[in-house]
Amino acid sequence: MFFDGYGYHGTSFEQTYQCYPASFIDKPQLENGDKIIMPSSALDRLASLHIDYPMLFELRNAATERVSHCGVLEFIAEEGMIYMPYWMMENLLLQEGDIVRVKNVTLPKGTYVKLQPHTKDFLDISNPKAILETTLRNFSCLTTGDSIMVAYNNKKYYIDIIETKPSNAISIIETDCEVDFAPPLDYKEPEKPFTPVPSSKAPAEGQEAPADTEPKFNPFTGAGRRLDGKPLKYQPPPVSSCGSKDKRTDVANGVGQPSAGSSSQSTNRQSEGKLVFGTNANRTRETQKEAAKQTKEEQPQQKEEPKFQPFTGKKYSLKGG
Repeated sequence: MFFDGYGYHGTSFEQTYQCYPASFIDKPQLENGDKIIMPSSALDRLASLHIDYPMLFELRNAATERVSHCGVLEFIAEEGMIYMPYWMMENLLLQEGDIVRVKNVTLPKGTYVKLQPHTKDFLDISNPKAILETTLRNFSCLTTGDSIMVAYNNKKYYIDIIETKPSNAISIIETDCEVDFAPPLDYKEPEKPFTPVPSSKAPAEGQEAPADTEPKFNPFTGAGRRLDGKPLKYQPPPVSSCGSKDKRTDVANGVGQPSAGSSSQSTNRQSEGKLVFGTNANRTRETQKEAAKQTKEEQPQQKEEPKFQPFTGKKYSLKGG
């Protein structure tokens, strides 16, 4: 079944046209939405089919198998031609005069859409949400994989449609749609400043170094002079702080501590389960001497103690003799 000789047939609208950008017609507002301009014959065919409103169409580039969706603004184009926004031609990889197939479709109302700006400049706008809402009012539908254009302050911003629900193509006319944003394509996370962690040895070395360079007070230093002005026959050696440092270092390193005998005695006491406070060798010697005296005094006392001898004493007979 054909309609007025234009090749329309069946119960749906499907036709091929030559596409041209909106710059070929005096309709600059066409670039701010997703609507196309079709010939008047298409309106007659669509009216006879009693299709659902708003009119939505599927655009297909058979050469590249690219698919998108759009609405219609007017039916004033020449026969066999349609005009569409240039950014839509870029999505479909179409050139001026290329053939595109147009088919009427019914799309579900969208509930969710996820957008991703191409550049982070879009986020620098004072109120990007309001600008986006105003721009999407000129759109009839959104398709996953498309890149829409948002014009603001004489600058064009391109935004990718990453995800749409409940299907890959949704209608956004008179619907409450949740909008989510993904990070821009050129967004890079700021690098964290590298702060080297100082090791445990570094602060100790840094603290010891200035301590060595600090001058210390050394009494009675300098050259000696006689009261009568005669030169000294004996020059005293200069006093340096090395000796005091050496002594301190020796004490720190354990030099001048008690001998091995006292340390062994202390270890013996500790092994016996006693608490030893201090390691004085003289005290240990005195305690040893006192213990020796006590043992000597106890020995003769033990010898003088009488031992019990059984059956000792005088003998007596029962007879009395």
